[in-house]
Amino acid sequence: MCGIVGAVAKRNVVPILVQGLLRLEYRGYDSAGLVVVSDHKLHRVRSTGRVAELAEKSAHTTGNIGIAHTRWATHGVPSERNAHPHMSCDLIAVVHNGIIENYEELRTQLTAQGYIFGSDTDTEVIAHLIHSYYTNGHDLLGSTQAALAKLVGAYAIGVVAADNPQKLIGARKGSPLLLGVGEGEHFIASDMSALLQVTQKVVYLEEGDVVELALADYRIFDAKGVEVKRPVNISELNNESVELGEYQHYMQKEIHEQPQALANTLESVCNSQSLIPGIFGAEAADAFDQIDSILILACGTSHHAGMVARYWLEELAAIPCVVEIASEYRYRTSVANPRTLVVTISQSGETADTLAALNHAKAIGHLHTLAVCNVPESAIIRQSKLRLLTRAGPEIGVASTKAFTTQLAALFLLTLVLAKQRGKLDMQQEQQHLHDLRHLPSAVMAVLKLEPEIAKLAKQFADKHHALFLGRGLHYPIALEGALKLKEISYIHAEAYPAGELKHGPLALVDKDMPVVAVAPNDTLLEKLKSNLQEVRARGGELFVFADAETRIHSSEGVHVMQMPEHAGFLSPILHTIPLQLLAYYVALQKGTDVDKPRNLAKSVTVE
Repeated sequence: MCGIVGAVAKRNVVPILVQGLLRLEYRGYDSAGLVVVSDHKLHRVRSTGRVAELAEKSAHTTGNIGIAHTRWATHGVPSERNAHPHMSCDLIAVVHNGIIENYEELRTQLTAQGYIFGSDTDTEVIAHLIHSYYTNGHDLLGSTQAALAKLVGAYAIGVVAADNPQKLIGARKGSPLLLGVGEGEHFIASDMSALLQVTQKVVYLEEGDVVELALADYRIFDAKGVEVKRPVNISELNNESVELGEYQHYMQKEIHEQPQALANTLESVCNSQSLIPGIFGAEAADAFDQIDSILILACGTSHHAGMVARYWLEELAAIPCVVEIASEYRYRTSVANPRTLVVTISQSGETADTLAALNHAKAIGHLHTLAVCNVPESAIIRQSKLRLLTRAGPEIGVASTKAFTTQLAALFLLTLVLAKQRGKLDMQQEQQHLHDLRHLPSAVMAVLKLEPEIAKLAKQFADKHHALFLGRGLHYPIALEGALKLKEISYIHAEAYPAGELKHGPLALVDKDMPVVAVAPNDTLLEKLKSNLQEVRARGGELFVFADAETRIHSSEGVHVMQMPEHAGFLSPILHTIPLQLLAYYVALQKGTDVDKPRNLAKSVTVE
């Protein structure tokens, strides 16, 4: 969600802070701000507009040390008074991602001590807490550590003091923060993309770490206050990977990056002649021998990927699978099965609900954990015994595209490996599936050629306010994903149903003003789906059908058929995802919405 950037350098850090915030805009935000230390004073600039507006307002602000933030409102409405950084007595400034659960108790205590609150946020208590220790003899590091001991909840923070222009403090617990290592300058950020302009060297802070940054060096302390060393990594990201290039929006760019993202994700298996458990980790073979069921935990788009995987796992690997929304899982009483493989799916690997669900599953007795994730040093990767990186590259658009299709590819690999280990996949079947996976990037490229036709189709949605999406079996989750994409970026209310459920209620909504989008693969449920489509036409509904070759569904009055290049069998959900992404994108263009940064949404949901 929110984004943090901090820097201590010999040069003016304001351009570094602003450029970093611009790189973090994709995470979603409703306000932005920065503070620098200069002449032993805090100079703060805040805005409820875009980061570009903050850049204009801070054009004449200079300083060699500072922190900056993009806020996604949790406590207090979006406003300048609630925007970060928050200050205490013009001495301490703080930026914060996360939620402080005991802030009301702390606020009451601090008010009794004479502190005056100027915002409605939970973050301001951190600033006042640090100030209370700082003015009682602690240094900035010690004051921050003492304040953090009082906090209940999740946080990533950056702290500076007006009278200490050489030191910047960062800390993390339950929310991501990393350290950027430069030459005579150092940085903090919530995302590596914010630092590509200044360094490729990064230290991934562990849970509970506190870091003290200075010009010449830095010190890291663990949750117990013991100074520790963390490895310096060279980031594989580069400036080109997060630049827009020839595309109008990041979402469009990322839709077109899917063939390469899939090829990268599948590289390790597509260059081999057989499937081995080792692609999930050295312990995978032993772990897979011990399991008898699968539990998938995920949110949003990742949850839809898990729903597709359930069909694959139960049909191909003959292993029972349950898919749960991560934000709900830990709030109900569930029975742990030590022989269950718990699979978490997350683009960022920092999704708070999914991370909490993983920790809950482990706490109640689940022994085997596997993460499917796009970020190698993320919390979910580090806290899982097994993992598969999706290698989608940075995804800037809030509405997930290439992260979703690479998650599906990874989950299909998991299915095949489990099927083989359980004796459900013979050599001929294995080779056929490997062939299909090698062909997948080319098949996606063929679907992308439908873009001009889909752009024309989207014009018919320009005046619509509602839409229904239909799918059956393996493609019902794809209908869900298509509806989610449309509502996320075009703000058209869209719902998805298994097509067989139409007559059980949703058919009452169908009329000439309700477009119905159908996913129509050439599979065993095709004839059932055709009957469902007739139910729509009989009620005057207008159909938009994405149909495989040889389905014998043809365009006619009220029926618009988009012909898919080929049927991909079990991999069909990946191909059918692409046109629904393009449809949502071009409908959003027709509606004039902010495609990459839709209102009220954040890319990385790091709070509950």
